[in-house]
Amino acid sequence: MFIYDWTMILLLPALLLSVYAQAKVSSTYRKYAKVRAGSGYAACDVARQMLDMNGLREVRIEQVRGSLTDHYDPRSRVLRLSESTYHSNSVAAIGVAAHECGHALQDAEGYAPLKIRGALVPVANFGSSASWILILLGIFFSAANLISIGVLAFAAVVVFQLVTLPVEFNASNRALAALEGGGFLTRDEVAQTNKVLRAAALTYVAAALTAVLQLLRLLLLFGRRSE
Repeated sequence: MFIYDWTMILLLPALLLSVYAQAKVSSTYRKYAKVRAGSGYAACDVARQMLDMNGLREVRIEQVRGSLTDHYDPRSRVLRLSESTYHSNSVAAIGVAAHECGHALQDAEGYAPLKIRGALVPVANFGSSASWILILLGIFFSAANLISIGVLAFAAVVVFQLVTLPVEFNASNRALAALEGGGFLTRDEVAQTNKVLRAAALTYVAAALTAVLQLLRLLLLFGRRSE
């Protein structure tokens, strides 16, 4: 089977980076989840004030179950903060909440990469679920066309991951600027929050690298079978 092909070695750098990124984000978040912000603000309060200061009073904030399940839903215009974030006044939790506010600000101004990523969601979902099925069926039936369609479907996943990078980096930059500019955190606390957001960003870099290398591997395998 092709899954034992030597091209699997191409995925090794991405695998190592993914393991490191997950360990880094976990350790960094745990460390700064113990550091309380001098302002005393809870993450939900910071998020509410950030949204209101930018004219986004209509964006609701809800608490959801779990840890680090925080996200902004552009369809319903709701910012959802996890149980571990919502009432916490740690610099880590405030940074996570502010990052999600950054996505709400992107949505409000029509930030192009965010709009592109939103448009790619259904295509990327199809690609992630159908690409391997198509490729395996193509190999089983010796149908090069099915393999090609599968590779193209996976390419949509790669594009989605690449577009995600500027979206996430921009949201973090907005968050850091707002936290210091709004007086929610001191400069030293912003630097600590930045470490948390940088560690989180590394997971997106690892995901993008994994997708790119996987696509390269598929292209090498497909080219070889087309000879």
